[in-house]
Amino acid sequence: QVQLVESGGGLAQSGGSLRLSCAASGRTFSGYSMGWFRQAPGKEREFVAAMRWMRWSGGTYYADSVKGRFTISRDNGKNTMYLQMNSLKPEDTAVYYCAADRRGDRISTRDYEYEYWGQGTQVTVSS
Repeated sequence: QVQLVESGGGLAQSGGSLRLSCAASGRTFSGYSMGWFRQAPGKEREFVAAMRWMRWSGGTYYADSVKGRFTISRDNGKNTMYLQMNSLKPEDTAVYYCAADRRGDRISTRDYEYEYWGQGTQVTVSS
């Protein structure tokens, strides 16, 4: 069992930056692929970014809406994943969730393929 806890959300101005963290406990997330999703009010949860377990070269994948602005990374020694968000826009406002997929050999954009989820952290970007 993996427990995930997000932190780092808050209020930012348009064009600003935030860094989200996702700390895993219960067991190491070694071997898992990790992802970030978000859900804005009145909208469905959507994929943001994901990173494959490093054994498979730790590849990354981003939603088009965040490509070039967001960077996903992980520190396996600290059991922590990060999402660096730069050039924030009001449309980035959402609750951000981290998730873990036991299939470390893939990068999935489908939320139902992730077994473990954090509770979410609010990101609000003002114009």
